[in-house]
Amino acid sequence: MLLVVDVGNTQTHIGLMAGGEVTSEWRIATVRHRTGDEIAGLLQGFFSLQGDVLRDTVDEVGIASVVPRLTQQWTEMCAAYLGVTPFIVGPGARTGMRIAMKNPSEVGADRIVNAIAAFEAYGGPCIVADYGTATTFDVVSEDGEYLGGAIAPGIEVSLEALTTRAAKLVKIQLSDPERAIGKSTVEALQAGAVYGFAGEIEGIVHAIWKELGVRCRVVATGGLAELIARHTDVIETVDPYLTLRGIEIVMRRQRDG
Repeated sequence: MLLVVDVGNTQTHIGLMAGGEVTSEWRIATVRHRTGDEIAGLLQGFFSLQGDVLRDTVDEVGIASVVPRLTQQWTEMCAAYLGVTPFIVGPGARTGMRIAMKNPSEVGADRIVNAIAAFEAYGGPCIVADYGTATTFDVVSEDGEYLGGAIAPGIEVSLEALTTRAAKLVKIQLSDPERAIGKSTVEALQAGAVYGFAGEIEGIVHAIWKELGVRCRVVATGGLAELIARHTDVIETVDPYLTLRGIEIVMRRQRDG
């Protein structure tokens, strides 16, 4: 089976795939000093919980990473514990998507695989909103060309910055606010975060629609996508496996190309 790994700055999303579909998934904190041995131990623990053996189950690995040190650790883990060389999404990979950027190599691997997966699943033009450490907005043309996008501070990063700099504000668990007019500091923070970031995507999406000259589908992914989608009408689809499927698509194109 195929193990796909999306190494983000805050979380690492891991999926097991068969026939192009995600059959199991796990999320772990991205710890930059984690070793390949530790990664193998975590994975074997997850596989053991479902009655599988890591080495017997996985025969290929695909990785999209924005953390170079962990890319190396994952590569070493694959060699030592799985006996495979992972495919790394990066410059030189056959993606099948033209990148219309001034410097295509500076676009993160996660953004590219998101765009590829969204275009294959939903067609174009489309916009992908990914709620991670940063909130990214990526735009794909009608013909499947990556046009560029926008990057904003992520929800959790923004809240952490706010509570760190404001002495009387406390860290909160982000959840659906009961009301827009908070009756406590915690309620006020929840309302400000959820309705504020719902307003953010509406503003950015409407600006992109105006520039494109067409109202196109918006696909949201990432850990907090479902929460924000409940409070805005511009998100048409929430796809939690978009990045993982995008990695599999790029791997398939290396074989088919």
